[in-house]
Amino acid sequence: MNEEIIIFSQIVFIDLVLAGDNAIIIGMVASKFPIEQRKKIIFWGIGGAVFLRIILTLLTAYLLQITGLRLFGGVLLLYVIYKLYIDVIRGSSQEHDIKVNNSSFLKAIWTILLADFTMSLDNVLGVAGAAGDHYGLLIFGLILSIILMATAATLISNWIKKYKWIAWLGLFAILIVAIELIYTDIKILFL
Repeated sequence: MNEEIIIFSQIVFIDLVLAGDNAIIIGMVASKFPIEQRKKIIFWGIGGAVFLRIILTLLTAYLLQITGLRLFGGVLLLYVIYKLYIDVIRGSSQEHDIKVNNSSFLKAIWTILLADFTMSLDNVLGVAGAAGDHYGLLIFGLILSIILMATAATLISNWIKKYKWIAWLGLFAILIVAIELIYTDIKILFL
């Protein structure tokens, strides 16, 4: 039971730190369109992002069972930690440079899906790595990231700017996951 509480806490902090970017991208793309199209773009953008997040989560959970890929995933998470430290903690984050072609509804949805794919991988990898074999907690992490992405991105972004300790806890949770992933594979491969 203690292990589940630790994993639960890791997942919550990972989602808090990583889930906000996706919603910000959706909002940025939608803001380029007239009000009547904006709601549709947000609906379809979030719907597509949710579908993509589910597929990525299932794929990542499967791939993390393969020896050697956990080591790769852990190293990738170390890079994510470095980028988050630079962007969030040090505050040198530039605005996302997303080119939006507001000539087409479908192009806007495509832009959102591409951005979500590239930005979801770190979240999915962190949550799947933290959950390990606890599939109930993996599903919880997926649902939480979707809820945060759809509803609370601006609020979370403001919290992290105001209370740096939330970002530090999130980075620490990701670091623990990265170390566990790397150690698991090193133990299997070399020890």
